[in-house]
Amino acid sequence: MKLSHPFDPPRWPFLGWSTAAIAGVAAPLIVLWVLAQAGAQAGAQLGAGANAEVSYEGAIAPALAPLLSLGMMGVGMIGAAVTGRLWVGTALAAANAAFLAILAIALGLISAPFSAAAMITVIAAVSIAGFSFSARGALFTRSASPLGWLVAVGVVAGEAAILVTAFVRPGALPDWLLALLPAQWASIALQSALGGNFTAQAFAAMAALLGTAAATLLVTYLWPRRWTYSIMFTTWLALSALVWSSAGLA
Repeated sequence: MKLSHPFDPPRWPFLGWSTAAIAGVAAPLIVLWVLAQAGAQAGAQLGAGANAEVSYEGAIAPALAPLLSLGMMGVGMIGAAVTGRLWVGTALAAANAAFLAILAIALGLISAPFSAAAMITVIAAVSIAGFSFSARGALFTRSASPLGWLVAVGVVAGEAAILVTAFVRPGALPDWLLALLPAQWASIALQSALGGNFTAQAFAAMAALLGTAAATLLVTYLWPRRWTYSIMFTTWLALSALVWSSAGLA
């Protein structure tokens, strides 16, 4: 899908693609490598055997969902913003998630979800999250042309900083703040799908991703009518409340 209205070609597109590669591919790869090295050391300290592997995997698994979410957001949102094509960002996000997940499995950081139901839920979560991130990138192409990709970089950096802080220092940030972030919604859905236990909060997170994507595309395709922003922000706040309440946090 391509934007139906003309927009200025992006300025410095090579820099945009380079940033997408760093944020969505290089940085997650470094994190996976660090986790793999830490796993090898933990295995040596705990001793060989299934118990050591299970213990380490249980500690690492919660890190994979935010990592996949931020990787997809990096390549999907920035890629869509650079090209102005929604399908490009969505395809890049899905390919990125598949690559990182396969690499994590190969490194022994997580176990593969072999059941058909688990695979379907993972694919659904990845597809919806990638589509939602790319919709925002497509909007930035229009609203901040010719440097829409730079706005996307700022959004990715901001949400990444909050998610990393929340993971490294649990409880340091209020739950309502995390509930406002689409990257956190994607992380919730992916965590649930990878764990094979699709919860009510995961359904709420996927509904929020779809709802904000629809509202964002409305703004994009009715541009430059600015009144549509009120619909987008109202939808975002309402769906954030849905995700927050679904966790029993409200």
